[in-house]
Amino acid sequence: MTKLSDGTGREPSSGPVDPLEGTSLAKRIRMVVAASSGNLVEWFDYYIYAAFSSYFASQFFPKGNQTSQFLDSAAVFLVGFLARPVGGYVFGRLADRMGRKRAMVISVSLACLGSLIFACLPSYGHGSYSVGGLAPVLMMLTRLLQGFAVGGEYGTAATYMTEIAPRERRGLFSSFQYVTLIGGQLLASLVATILQLFLSEQQLTDWGWRIPFLIGAMAAVVSFFLRRGLAETTTKADRSQAVSGTFRGVLAYPRSFWVVLGLTCAGSLIFYAFTTYSKTYMINTTGISKQSATTVTTICLAIFMCIQPLFGMLSDRIGRRTSLMAFYLLMAIVTIPAYELMKNTRSIFGLICILTVVFCVMSLYTSVAGVAKAEMFPPAVRAMGVGFTYAIGNSLFGGSAEYVALWFKKIGHQGLFGWYVVVLSVVGLVAAYYMWDNRKRNYLDHHHDDVRELIGSGRRR
Repeated sequence: MTKLSDGTGREPSSGPVDPLEGTSLAKRIRMVVAASSGNLVEWFDYYIYAAFSSYFASQFFPKGNQTSQFLDSAAVFLVGFLARPVGGYVFGRLADRMGRKRAMVISVSLACLGSLIFACLPSYGHGSYSVGGLAPVLMMLTRLLQGFAVGGEYGTAATYMTEIAPRERRGLFSSFQYVTLIGGQLLASLVATILQLFLSEQQLTDWGWRIPFLIGAMAAVVSFFLRRGLAETTTKADRSQAVSGTFRGVLAYPRSFWVVLGLTCAGSLIFYAFTTYSKTYMINTTGISKQSATTVTTICLAIFMCIQPLFGMLSDRIGRRTSLMAFYLLMAIVTIPAYELMKNTRSIFGLICILTVVFCVMSLYTSVAGVAKAEMFPPAVRAMGVGFTYAIGNSLFGGSAEYVALWFKKIGHQGLFGWYVVVLSVVGLVAAYYMWDNRKRNYLDHHHDDVRELIGSGRRR
């Protein structure tokens, strides 16, 4: 098994060096804002695809009925997820070997480029700005670029925001990763709502869907300059280790790797099943209009975003393990009833209530997902361990969520998707059980030899 050497001459019992020691709380908060700005922009860029796919699906996939067009656009959405492990690996290695700041700056730059290209894509149909069957191919390549950038964003941002947080407020600070992640999704939904008020459905279908991609590209430029001013959280000693930023180094911590993978597989599926897919479900199954579905999604996402810090603070008191176990257990219970209620509820208020309850449960995961994973790896492989492992699970189960759901509907067994989510919730529960209590041991507060010794004793709690 690979042994990480800290190369600093410290005794094994000493805690990790904090490059930001002495940094004021106010400055740390400003760093959170700057770092999370890029997170918001990248996820906005990515989610506007889902928010506007019901409009541009016919521009790139003109044949078939509505479900077939949704299925085709969902397949391209999945393709973007398949590029995430590559981005997670490349940016994880970059962040561990060259620093978190540099990785985040490059990531948001690529997101800007991807959004700008998407806004200018030619369509499938007739006219001077159409390329026939080449259109979906170009769309797929652009999604690969965006997926690559987002794949590198999650692990690096989660690692950075955890490392700049004071020990007693890590759950609170880390929750802002999903505040901005959900905020990006909410902003995409808000832009959709505004455009729906001023443009007709035909205008949105013809050209209006391009506007939010241009907005995303411009916002990324602002984030680029904010991130350039960030302080680095890694030390030269951590970055210069032989196994820094390598998958070999990550596998030296097999328990951490498998736990993070299990948490991500289940958590990603649940997240996309109720955030991204819920809008399509309300249009395609419940039978409400696109505008009504957008309204429901926007309101619920706003609530979801605002409650993240509350659940982050809760995790600082009860521990990440307790929070995550409660999440997976509750999701195994509420998933099927939630979908059945949504199916038979046409009231906007009723749908908002259903989704809000689900989002409250999901906040037990989203508010702590980044910090819980970051605490399980030492600094030399932290960005790789969090980012690459997350990207694998997220690509396999998060990116496929809507595609699998629509496939079940197409073959006439839509209800099986709920059971699929329940099964993965149980997998997540098992993974959370094998975590250790972050309040007693983690790789942010203890040297890796100390944590190995505690884990090796067989004590989980």
